[in-house]
Amino acid sequence: MLPIFARTALLLDLDGTLLDFAPTPDSVVVPPGLTDTLRALETALGGALAIVTGRSLDVLDGFLGHKFVAAGEHGGAIRLTQGGPIMRLALPVPPPSWLVQAEVLADSYPGALLEEKARGFALHYRQAPEAGTIFEGALSLLVRDDPRFQLLAGAMVWEVRPVGVDKGSAVTTLMAAPPFLGRLPLFIGDDVTDEDGMRVAREMGGEGLRVEPVFGSPEGVRIWLRQAAAKGEWP
Repeated sequence: MLPIFARTALLLDLDGTLLDFAPTPDSVVVPPGLTDTLRALETALGGALAIVTGRSLDVLDGFLGHKFVAAGEHGGAIRLTQGGPIMRLALPVPPPSWLVQAEVLADSYPGALLEEKARGFALHYRQAPEAGTIFEGALSLLVRDDPRFQLLAGAMVWEVRPVGVDKGSAVTTLMAAPPFLGRLPLFIGDDVTDEDGMRVAREMGGEGLRVEPVFGSPEGVRIWLRQAAAKGEWP
């Protein structure tokens, strides 16, 4: 059962949840009206709405055109107030040689893409599906002997990122600050990178919803959010 609307803190993943996947990370399309819907919900929830994403906050802000409360880089960078300063955790950076090897891997498979992040990187293979197992094996070898980093599977992507930060830790940090404090978290996400956020939301007495079985698609999520914004309650 969903928490009562007035007591809810809404936490939303970006790619695959609010936005449809695209051939490349930079080619996603923000549907018209999405930011307006999110801002309406932000107001209705007393500011207790946040985006929790693996993207950087600069990229997120560029897409949505509004500086929502947000956790970027899987919780490595957090903005606790609308338009406020960004708190960055002291996290290790992968050795430069890893990026060189990742670039070679991406170049070896037409359609594959290397995405560099502030504290890690990702190899996307949506347009080169045959590369998935190769990328997994090669990146597993990189992180095997360095306990500071982990390899995480996403939607047609393998990501190397620091250990000790994930969407669960992001939810914990957000929920400890007003206006989230004292509310019940409702986390919506679409893949394995969101499972930590869903788990923590449930542990706090809230709920974690996965896109495909509950909403069917990001468009289903967007329709549901528009209805919630219009009614001031969960559909």
